[in-house]
Order: sequence, then structure tokens, then C-alpha cells
Amino acid sequence: MKTNLTLAMVALLAGAPAALAQSATPADIPAVGQTKIDTETFSRSVPSANRFEIESSKLAEQKNVAADVKDFASLMVRDHTKAGEDFKAALEQSQITASVTASGPALLPKDQAMLDQLKNLDGDEFQAKFILLQTEAHKQALALFSTYAQSGEDPALKEFAKKTLPTLRMHEERLKDLVAAHS
Repeated sequence: MKTNLTLAMVALLAGAPAALAQSATPADIPAVGQTKIDTETFSRSVPSANRFEIESSKLAEQKNVAADVKDFASLMVRDHTKAGEDFKAALEQSQITASVTASGPALLPKDQAMLDQLKNLDGDEFQAKFILLQTEAHKQALALFSTYAQSGEDPALKEFAKKTLPTLRMHEERLKDLVAAHS
């Protein structure tokens, strides 16, 4: 069983770059190497990404996965719930005049697609896909937040991005530990 899980993780991780390269990135999702992100894109992306983290992690808490994966999922729910509250506070201080809300609309298509991939899985399959998708989601979040923290237009949202980055980096490190432990 452990060998099968190892092989599954290796296959998933090996195929991830090719699969991700084939999927077209929607125009409203910033590319990892992008040097500037406008406030509208940032303020639309954050609630959806945050909601994906919470909803996918709540699924993980209910599934048959390893204890360290459940612990990580609980951390995601807690930290991203706080991030949502912090984003709402930043929005209240921001200069945005559009009708952006902290909860945002339904999940953006890319986040909904990732969540849908998890819904019918369980056990080792769920665990491997959850770790893979969390890794990709945090890579995108780090790109989004670090870019906006450096070049963002709105001071309150820029400060929110700066304050959130250390937590996202810590999540990325925890994910590396999970990959090492389960591959």
C-alpha cells in the first residue's frame, strides 16, 4: 500500500507541470512571473483562492487521510478564515469603489475546478490530490501576494498582502514536509 502511494505521488508530481502547462490560465489569474497585478484582479482573486483553501481543507478533515494531512487541513481552515477576516478589514480601509466583498462571488472557475477534482476522492487518492492541489494553490497565492505587496496600487490591500505573505510561506514549507512524508 505504501509503495502504491509512493508511486501515485511520484506520478502525480511528475505529471503536474505538464498537466498545468496544458491547462489554459484564465486572463484574470496572474501568471507566476508577472511583475504587476492590478487591484481589481487582486481583490477578485483573493476571496476565491481563500475559499478554495477553506473548502478543500474542510473536505480533507472529513476524509480518510493521514493525521499530519488532517492537521495541515485544520491549519488551513484556521489561517485562511483569519486571512478572510483580515481581507475584509483591508477592504474597508481600501480605496476600492467597486462592489468587492470579502466573501466574493462563487469560486473562480480554476478554483472550482480544483475543488471538484477532490470531491469524489477518498483515502490515498484524495490525500495525493489534496497535497498536489494545495501545493499549486500556494504557489499561485505566493506569486499573487508577493507581486501585489511589491507593486500594488491600494495601500490597505498592499499592507494586507505583505502581512499575509509569511503565513503563506509557512504553508508552503508545511506542504514540502507533507510531500516528503507521503511520497
